[in-house]
Amino acid sequence: MIINMKNPVIIKSFPNGLSLYLDDTMPFDALLEEIAVKFKESAQFFKDAHMGISFEGRKLTETEEREIIDVISNSSSLNIICIIGKDDETNQNYIRALQQLEFHQHEVENVGQFYKGTLKDGQILETENSIIVMGDVYPGACIISKKDIIVLGGLYGQAYAGGNGLDNHFVVALEMSPEKLKIGEFKYKTSEKQSKWSIKPKVQPKIAYVKDGRVVMDAITKELLNALPV
Repeated sequence: MIINMKNPVIIKSFPNGLSLYLDDTMPFDALLEEIAVKFKESAQFFKDAHMGISFEGRKLTETEEREIIDVISNSSSLNIICIIGKDDETNQNYIRALQQLEFHQHEVENVGQFYKGTLKDGQILETENSIIVMGDVYPGACIISKKDIIVLGGLYGQAYAGGNGLDNHFVVALEMSPEKLKIGEFKYKTSEKQSKWSIKPKVQPKIAYVKDGRVVMDAITKELLNALPV
């Protein structure tokens, strides 16, 4: 077995994200140690930036991906907001959309938090803070937040934002197909039942917000975000 001891972990940056090239022969525990060293060395460079990340050179399980993200978080102040998959164009558009929302600039005020994982049928996630869910929300699952909700995946279940009674909150998702959605006292009425959960290629990230006394759902654009009363 040949291990590239010189560069088992290579970090390459691109606008709004990172590519992490990993040796495919090194034992995973040893690789985690190398990743920790790399990000400790780069901590001052990245600081507390919000970025997406892609993994190259090695096939990883979802558990291994989560472990790597945990190591990065523990070794630096870098915030990984999503894992960039095969459809890079969609992922990059979503990262840019999140930056335009400037959600991270309001984290101190909103006391925002992250939830890593997928919510399955019957699971309920409730918080008084704004929240970013790093995964899908399956039919039968529910997110309840007093403030804003961002889903880095597909929203196929239920979402209730603005639980503080205010309607100046929003729900964002990479794929927006909720069973039920409510912001403040306003409910969004879906036109048809959703039957598929899987994220489709070339989907357009959408935002749900209150306009003229009702919840509307639009594709995210720079012009729309500039005009939002949130």
